[in-house]
Amino acid sequence: MSDETYRSIELTKIGDARFKATNARGGETFMGSGGLDPDFTPVELLLAAIAGCSAIDVDLITAKRGTSTRFGILAGGDKVRDADGNHMTGLRLTFDVAFPEGPEGDAAREFLPRAIAMSRDRLCTVSRTVQLGADVTYEQT
Repeated sequence: MSDETYRSIELTKIGDARFKATNARGGETFMGSGGLDPDFTPVELLLAAIAGCSAIDVDLITAKRGTSTRFGILAGGDKVRDADGNHMTGLRLTFDVAFPEGPEGDAAREFLPRAIAMSRDRLCTVSRTVQLGADVTYEQT
């Protein structure tokens, strides 16, 4: 992979079942096992990544027509354990987006379904990776 396409984070243990993820720009987020700490679980981070990726896509596309007055997404699905092991099923994003009255708001509102479809079908790297599937190689140094 070239430097232009390569993405990475570094994960460091910071406590019992707690980890810090750091990106190349120095940004940090935290995750845990879902115990008593407020940290996101890895599954919650996956849902947040899917929702965040599509939110950015849809917001950038619709903002060319009109600025939203409300923008939220509910991301969810079922965590199951079956013959394929642990995984998520029924992943769903529910958009709650509003635009002001008037020509710009009308244009953005009319384009919203297409913007959501564009994100789902080709733009959102996170959801597209989940939809298409990607091999994950586990290595040890």
